[in-house]
Amino acid sequence: MSVALAWPLPRSPNIPFLPGTSSTAHLRENIAGAGLALSHEDLAELDDIGR
Repeated sequence: MSVALAWPLPRSPNIPFLPGTSSTAHLRENIAGAGLALSHEDLAELDDIGR
């Protein structure tokens, strides 16, 4: 889940995220995703998978 949240962030700081936080564990996942730094290579590979 962290990668799914971190993937679009480098594209624009104005992308709003409204992930559900139905539990404390889910909130921790969301926070981890916001703090995950993906390399340019990681982003390119994810972009290729998404096509």
